[in-house]
Amino acid sequence: MGGKVVMMVAMMLCLWALSATTEAVVTEDEPGLMMNFYSDTCPQAEDIIREQVKLLYKRHKNTAFSWLRNIFHDCAVESCDASLLLDSTRRELGEKEHDRSFGLRNFRYIEEIKEALERECPGVVSCSDILVLSAREGIEAVGGPHIPLKTGRRDGRKSRTDMLESYLPDHNESISVVLEKFKSIGIDTPGLVALLGSHSVGRTHCVKLVHRLYPEVDPSLNPDHVPHMLHKCPDSIPDPKAVQYVRNDRGTPMVLDNNYYRNILDNKGLLLVDHQLAHDKRTRPIVKKMAKDQAYFFKEFTRAIQILSENNPLTGSKGEIRKQCNLANKIH
Repeated sequence: MGGKVVMMVAMMLCLWALSATTEAVVTEDEPGLMMNFYSDTCPQAEDIIREQVKLLYKRHKNTAFSWLRNIFHDCAVESCDASLLLDSTRRELGEKEHDRSFGLRNFRYIEEIKEALERECPGVVSCSDILVLSAREGIEAVGGPHIPLKTGRRDGRKSRTDMLESYLPDHNESISVVLEKFKSIGIDTPGLVALLGSHSVGRTHCVKLVHRLYPEVDPSLNPDHVPHMLHKCPDSIPDPKAVQYVRNDRGTPMVLDNNYYRNILDNKGLLLVDHQLAHDKRTRPIVKKMAKDQAYFFKEFTRAIQILSENNPLTGSKGEIRKQCNLANKIH
């Protein structure tokens, strides 16, 4: 009897070892993200994306801001899998149609990059890698740091519209909520402060800031800045489709720099979250440091973008490589 028990235990251990070995092999066969993922399958991939972004930026300067927003709006929502790019269907509203995605645009240019890659390497480069790498090139185009990023992402098949409010902070939410949402994806307080430095470039639509102007002007706003804001946003209920906006940074509106932090310390932040960032005891010391030290801002910004870009990606055999970035592949 004892011999049988020993034999059964030995067999179970052998099976466990075999299972563990098989598991290890599967893991090795399906690598995760890595630097230069396409070096063998499409060596020109990153160069093609870089050149396409440069060409598009020369034609349309605001594309750089779009690339930068895309990485946040896609990668912060559960997975960095290009779900943001999917069009709405009869059954499902696309993420880009949701209120949290207000102002996102230039998605057609992602398709231009995809078409250029398909001509060179059909069916190889994912839309999620295009989204991430175009953000990197957009950051450089507006004077930001070069950020080494891993590749090897694959594309998801469905939108996550129902999750947007859980993951993406609203501009009216408290800084505590914003900190918590970023923390949930691995971004700490310095990383959050650095990512919000993206507000150094681009513009804010009047829809998002009139609550600070009407019916009464928010007393926390710098009074010297208010006349400009009122001039740009003359209506208390602006038309969302109208071109009514205020530049985030009047000094260097097309440059990603630490001027944003000096502005918000001077109460010139357009959004409520900008004001809170400058005055909350958890973030103010970091804001002051970044206002004085652009190298520190760039260091933390680089780290935060890297964390964001590696948020729960689909790799290996998961997901797919879309033929068009706005549509999931047809299943035959």
